[in-house]
Amino acid sequence: MNHRLHLKFEQLERATEQLLVSAEALGDDKTTAPAAGHWSAVQVVHHLLYIEGNIINYIQKKLQADEALPKVGLYTRLRARIVRLFLRLPGFRVKAPRGVATLTDAGNLPALPELRATWEASRRQLERVLNEFPGRQLNRVIFPHPRSGRINIFQVLDFLHDHVLHHQQQMGRITKALRPGSAATRPVDAQA
Repeated sequence: MNHRLHLKFEQLERATEQLLVSAEALGDDKTTAPAAGHWSAVQVVHHLLYIEGNIINYIQKKLQADEALPKVGLYTRLRARIVRLFLRLPGFRVKAPRGVATLTDAGNLPALPELRATWEASRRQLERVLNEFPGRQLNRVIFPHPRSGRINIFQVLDFLHDHVLHHQQQMGRITKALRPGSAATRPVDAQA
């Protein structure tokens, strides 16, 4: 695996583990939403797992096509940085895309231990993709992010990391609402 990819992957791993520990720390409250129209800790984990799984699948299909991919443009780089900034702002909320929100709000989600196991398997899949990622495609467009535009693999990992950190803030709000006396956990790795 490319060294820079490896570092970004490790950051993602640490942030994900911190988020899962925060969700597990809620015990029986992990399936309780703090208010009507808000997600529970399990719904947050499900959302992140769903998004990451879809991204991995898309990247794998794109790599199998083995087509010449375009380079990421300056405008896209700027948009990706702005998205990163907004994801890092405390308290900033973004409405999940309709299809994603509907799926997460639907209920009947797997239990947290099952979500953790699925996420670990998904993460091993991502690790394999990164280990086999062709060097000639590193700075090429690999994923069409809805807000950033068409981004490269480094930007994909940045997004996944920032997305987890963004929802770690949400996990802190959930914890604070459900257990007012406990201190909300902060991300282990808040820097990129």
